[in-house]
Amino acid sequence: MAVAAPRCTLHSAAVEPFLALCRAAGHAGFDLQVVSSFRDFAQQCRIWNAKYRGERPVLDRRGRPLDVATLAPRRRVETLLCWSALPGASRHHWGTDVDVVDGRVLASGYSPRLEPAEYRRGGPFAALSDWLGRHLHRYGFYRPYPRSGTGVGAEPWHLSYAPIARGALEGMTLELLAAVIRGAGIEGEAEILARLPTIRRRYVLAVASPPRMRSRWARIQPGAGTAGGADHSSRR
Repeated sequence: MAVAAPRCTLHSAAVEPFLALCRAAGHAGFDLQVVSSFRDFAQQCRIWNAKYRGERPVLDRRGRPLDVATLAPRRRVETLLCWSALPGASRHHWGTDVDVVDGRVLASGYSPRLEPAEYRRGGPFAALSDWLGRHLHRYGFYRPYPRSGTGVGAEPWHLSYAPIARGALEGMTLELLAAVIRGAGIEGEAEILARLPTIRRRYVLAVASPPRMRSRWARIQPGAGTAGGADHSSRR
């Protein structure tokens, strides 16, 4: 469902909770703006392929620029997965997840890079990050990537609507992912398919669990459906 302000596209069940979160952020002095929301498979594939070919910037696990042309296929795939979702496995395919920034900062001319340092103490989005950490759960949202681990790097800007995302994640079976990836024109396909069980475990399933939520926004509205109605072949 298209949302006019802030401009984004979300699963219908996530729209009202997200708008309520935006209003609360506004009352606290923030202007919650969306950098990325729903992305279909084709868009995610373009992002992945451009990074794989070195046509878009790529960072290592520590956030440092990296020349992917120097990496063997297996290492290249692993490096991309730290910050970019595999097409077909991105949470952004579900319409439940958004990447957010503070519009007040953008108004000063700042261009966000979506790097963890921007959301830490002293960073331009540190105040917003702190506020979100204390209030997200009241609206059914949480951070699936709160810290770096053996899989995806920390993404403090990435918010997920738990009531729908929980079920969508359960639907990310090996069979579904393999069927979506095979023959779809994804760079590194052979390496991806050869290591798909490990990739699924480390980069798709290894996310934080939503905290316990009791607010009305954390309950799916009647008739809203589940992410099964969204495009499972599109996602992070």
